[in-house]
Amino acid sequence: MRTAYQEQLEGLNTVLGEMCDLAGAAMARATQALLQADLAVAEEVITDNDRMTQLSARAEEQAFALLALQAPVAGDLRGIVSGFQIVADIDRMGALALHVAKVARRRHPAKALPEEVNGYFAEMGRLAVQLAKNAREVLTNQNPEDALRLQEDDDAMDDLHKHLFTVLMDREWKHGVAAAVDVTLLGRYYERFADHAVLIGRRVVFQATGKTPEQFQEVS
Repeated sequence: MRTAYQEQLEGLNTVLGEMCDLAGAAMARATQALLQADLAVAEEVITDNDRMTQLSARAEEQAFALLALQAPVAGDLRGIVSGFQIVADIDRMGALALHVAKVARRRHPAKALPEEVNGYFAEMGRLAVQLAKNAREVLTNQNPEDALRLQEDDDAMDDLHKHLFTVLMDREWKHGVAAAVDVTLLGRYYERFADHAVLIGRRVVFQATGKTPEQFQEVS
């Protein structure tokens, strides 16, 4: 029975890892569409979101099967409940990449971003993709220390997000209200994408140790 549980839980984490890969790839392409005003790439991101929906449903089915068939208790139950939460986190990451692509599509053929903020979003996109990759890795290795390191890239994302507001509040801003709204919303999408990746790391710490990240750091 225990072996069957472990195999099913590993199967669930494999699907969650695939979802992380999809979310990262979607954000990479959405960022490309945003920076280059590439309508075809934006449409690909929007169309391919169906795959994320399918994997999300599959992951939830596997988690429900674990609950129904294995009658888990204590640590086993903790792992499954965290799995449900991680499904929601990754699903949201995919939705945020979708939002970025939709902004690029809505503004086409114009670029949604003024030239002076392109560098910010190129770096935010890079960080988002890296966070999705790292989240996938910690889901696979269940290493709580690696999971905690997701916070470092999130801190870098937060710094970029704060600097964006410095640009928006500058008296030299000459791109109007619509562009300011787009930049504000887009910055928030990238920030929230990173936040959900960090939440995945926190949940992996709990899965692996039974402790919150703060409790784990106190004893480690």
